Amino acid sequence: MLEFLAAAVLALNPAETLSRLPAPEANQGVAVDPAFIYAVDNSTIAKYDRATGQKVAAWAGDPATFPHLNSCAVMGPELVCASSNYPSLPMQGSVEVFDPAAMTHLRSIAITPQPGSLTWVDRRADGWWACFANYDGRGGQPGRDHRFTTLLRYDDKWKVTGVWTFPDSVLARFKPKSASGGAWGADGRLYVTGHDLPEVYVLELPRIGSVLKHVATIPVAVEGQAIAFDRGAERVLFGISRAKREVVAMKLPPVEAK
Repeated sequence: MLEFLAAAVLALNPAETLSRLPAPEANQGVAVDPAFIYAVDNSTIAKYDRATGQKVAAWAGDPATFPHLNSCAVMGPELVCASSNYPSLPMQGSVEVFDPAAMTHLRSIAITPQPGSLTWVDRRADGWWACFANYDGRGGQPGRDHRFTTLLRYDDKWKVTGVWTFPDSVLARFKPKSASGGAWGADGRLYVTGHDLPEVYVLELPRIGSVLKHVATIPVAVEGQAIAFDRGAERVLFGISRAKREVVAMKLPPVEAK
């Protein structure tokens, strides 16, 4: 039964855990396509067969060049990843593109401005969406903390076409870290995770203003980090357990229209 956390924010039933896949590389996030799972570590991406659970390939980058891959997402024939220099300052990030079939690096995309540490990238409605994290303490830019976490929308030439911030109800759950994962759902809502808590925050673009609307919170069996939807299944979300080094598949409860 739904329960109100605060004004208009729903606490939904926990997501149903469907499967767990041991993956030593499951440290930063996960990406999925119909046949494979991609476990993401700081400088490594491992490819696992979804049918057998066997590791079939891997890419390993130079840690000096790829110190902190934060997340990846399969977009058409490419694996698109958000990369940062965390915890180094000043913050610098790039979009790194891979061929998931051959597990080779294709190209880097430098994007500006950099209002934080690039943690995830997704594509929706002919635009790119990128989240820039800010932190309290280690890895944080002086004068900015977790409250400065920002979502930017870009066109295909990586020009900024929109800027949004996160609501206080979500920022309080991020503290002292930030948004580590995010993906647009088939329902047109944005699903976001923090760094440590076993929760997914369901957000919508506001009709007025630039602060995202917090619609619901879903308890999940992963402790934050980057997530990915299985586009071939209804409301199936993949995440990772860093503590157990597992990739976890979950069925999200529906979010009722209000």
